[in-house]
Amino acid sequence: MSSDNAAAAVPPAPAQSQSKQPQQQSLGMRKNGKQWHVPRKAFRPGSGLTTTSFEKRQSARVAIAAMKAKEKEMKDEKEEDRKRRVQAIKDKRSAKEERERFAKMAEKMHKKRVERLKRKEKRNKLINS
Repeated sequence: MSSDNAAAAVPPAPAQSQSKQPQQQSLGMRKNGKQWHVPRKAFRPGSGLTTTSFEKRQSARVAIAAMKAKEKEMKDEKEEDRKRRVQAIKDKRSAKEERERFAKMAEKMHKKRVERLKRKEKRNKLINS
């Protein structure tokens, strides 16, 4: 039965934990009428601000620079692909126009003369370009 006496002599644990918790004081009605907001604390610049080390800032800068370089590379690649498609469309259109023009000439002239004009125009294009 000595164990029963020892248990009775020790105060219950919950009573001690309640005294350690900070009790909220009732401050009454707030002046601005916003009772649902948590009361604000005074601004103290030194408290709570964690300054990052130079190495961390430097590594963050390097990471951002690498990300921006990758983005730029991707954008350039996309733009180059778009330009290639546009150029292919323009080339197709010009080739089609030229074929139509030579077909129209072939209706009026002899076939061999049209071939000679084609060769002559190719030479002129090579000289002018």
